[in-house]
Parts: sequence; C-alpha cells; structure tokens
Amino acid sequence: MNILLLGSGGRESAFAWKIAQSPKCSQLFIAPGNAGTSQYGKNVNIKATDFKAIGQFALDNAVDMVLVGPEEPLVKGIHDFFLADEKLKSIPVIGPQQEGAQLEGSKDFSKEFMFRNNIPTAASKTFTCDTLEDGLAYLATQGLPIVLKADGLAAGKGVLICTTLQEAQQELKEMLTEAKFGDASSKVVIEQFLQGIELSVFVMSDGVNYKVLPEAKDYKRIGESDTGLNTGGMGSVSPVPFADAAFMQKVTDRVIIPTVEGLKKENIPYKGFIFIGLMNCEGEPFVIEYNCRMGDPETESVMLRIESDFVDLLTGVAEGNLNEKELVISAKTAATVVIVAGGYPGEYLKNKVITGTENVRDSHVFHAGTSMQGNDVITTGGRVLAISTLQDNIFDALQQATADASRIYYDGMYFRKDIGFDLL
Repeated sequence: MNILLLGSGGRESAFAWKIAQSPKCSQLFIAPGNAGTSQYGKNVNIKATDFKAIGQFALDNAVDMVLVGPEEPLVKGIHDFFLADEKLKSIPVIGPQQEGAQLEGSKDFSKEFMFRNNIPTAASKTFTCDTLEDGLAYLATQGLPIVLKADGLAAGKGVLICTTLQEAQQELKEMLTEAKFGDASSKVVIEQFLQGIELSVFVMSDGVNYKVLPEAKDYKRIGESDTGLNTGGMGSVSPVPFADAAFMQKVTDRVIIPTVEGLKKENIPYKGFIFIGLMNCEGEPFVIEYNCRMGDPETESVMLRIESDFVDLLTGVAEGNLNEKELVISAKTAATVVIVAGGYPGEYLKNKVITGTENVRDSHVFHAGTSMQGNDVITTGGRVLAISTLQDNIFDALQQATADASRIYYDGMYFRKDIGFDLL
C-alpha cells in the first residue's frame, strides 16, 4: 500500500523508519519531512496543514492511508476534510476527527470529559475574560503552587506553575486580558498542582478496541538535573521502571478503559493515538493531559520497542479490527537523547552544517529540525536530532545514546548528558 505520513519532526522520522520496514508498505511519502526522512521514503513539499494540496496529492498518487503525526492538522480537522470529500472519504486517516482532537485542542474540553467519565485528574475550574474577577477570587482560595493552563494549543508553552498568589493573579490577568498566548489563552484552566513523577502512556484505538503501546518518560527542561526552561523534550526512556504491572493495571482500569468507553458513550469517533500524560502520585495515576497524537521525543524510544509490523497495526485502526492484530513489545530498554540548537528554547542558531552522523555506532539518528542545502545537512529547528538506541538494560541504553550523541558535531550543539539518570 501507498502511505502518506504528515509532519517533519523526530516523531515522523521514527514513524517513517518503522513503516519502511513493513512488507505491506510499497511506497511511503512524507509531507513535508526533513533531511533524514528521505532515506525511508519520498519527501513531498506540502505543509501538513495544507489540506487541499494533501487531498490532491493523495488522489494523484493512489495513497491508501494517511498517518497524521502532529496535532495541528488534527485539531484543524484534516480527518473531517477527507470524510467530507466524495473522492477522499474512502482513504483512511489515522488520527481522530476534529471533535476527538479537542482532547488536546481544548484543556477545558478534556477536563470536562474526565470529570464526566470519572477519570482521576486534578481539581480545576475554567475562566474567561468575562469571569476574570471570579478567577482572581478563586485563586485566593487555592493552595500553592497552582497551575494555569491556556485552553488551546500554545506549542507546549501555555502551562505555568505559579508559586505565589500575586504571581498567579498577575499571570491570569496577562493570559486573559493581554492574550499572553494569543487565542489559546482566551480561556484559562486553573488547576490543582499534583506532586509526583510524570510518565507518558500511549494507546492505539480503532474507536472500539485498543492496544497499549510501550510507556515512556520524557525530559522537558533544557538543563541537567531538570533545571532551566521548558522545551519540547530533551530525551526519553522506555520502559519506565516505576510503571510496574500493578501500576499499569490501575492505569488501564481507571484511565484507558474509561477514556475509550467515554468516547464511545459520547459518540465521539476516535481512530488514532491517545497520548495520556500521567502523574504517578504515590502509586496512584492521575491524568495531567491528553494529546491526540504520539509524543516527541517519546515516539523515538517507543518505536524501537515495537517488534510487530506497525503498518499491520495501523491497518487494524483503519479497518476497526485492531483486536485481531498482534502487538509484540521488546523487553529491552530504549533511550533517546535530543541534540538541540545553540540558544534553544529561546532564539536559536540556524543553518549550521551537521557532521559526524556516520560515526554513530549503535544508535538510530532520527532527524527533527534539519534540511538539505546542496550536499550538506543543516540545522533548521530548535530540536535538531534525536539519537535513539535499544539495549539490554537502562544503563547500557543511556550510555550508548549519550556516547553516540557526542560523535556528532555542529556549531552551537547541545544535549543533556543526564537523561534517565533519575531512573537508575
């Protein structure tokens, strides 16, 4: 079959690597892709949000399936766009329709969904510009620290943890009255702060059946020992040692099943990935957030641990028979170290020539923010490369990924050397 993969990051590189291994895939197209994805398929110069061009390309190239990597096309309704077109509606899109994508597209929607379906999550209330005074009063009755979340998509930047009442009230005013995060903060969710350790759980669903993919833990802060500014993710590890069988059973019973059943009960069709951001609070799982796609850089670690045919699983999602498909997961440990551009996550250096990728010994080099300039691979994004390896144990995996990251060079490059150390 011909498969069209949308996106251009490390997640899409890992998807492309895995899809290209399947005997079921005759041709893989990646739109727009990056300098690394072209080794697994054909890059197509179309933005992931240009629905009209994507639809036309799918028709012109006899595409049999579309896999959507990032959240933006899903929240904007690419699945609905295909369903509404007579010629396109027979092409399955892996990723929820617009209503289901609201699990990520609106924090308020997802919190209300959790409350209705008795899914454990932090207590919260939502406020708008019209109810700003109520919001300020509500903050005065809450414990500290307190979490403020922009309701809409804010490129991972719309969550603030405030440690004083004055800071929280000031931030709430800026978010609601000064559009601190643009339209995304026209509504703000004020949420109780949960103390614990985070992990990501990934579920594939065909709308009725589901499969639980390998869980992972990612590292958001730019600095070692989890210091400094938040990023899109500096690395990941899978499996997560503290997510043992007993904990994962709680996650399945209290979170995954109620989520899949809740979507069905509320007549929200959902064919795709559910990314559940969890907090392990003394052995009890609480949902921090949902995403309507796979995570990045977790996907780079998760894909390495899936031994079964990934295209076969995707076909199960498309055809509604996921329960008949086999999911085999490696017992080994995968680790990913992300190499970023100098200055990231602030204003960062671009157009730096990357060398040394051929020196990497026992890891996969998944490209993220890269492109070709003549014969050179150059940096174009903040997160540039994701160095990912699969080894017998967590120590070997972390050591290998870190050693291989250090074999690469470009001007201003940086990576954390302590990814996963908290789990050792």
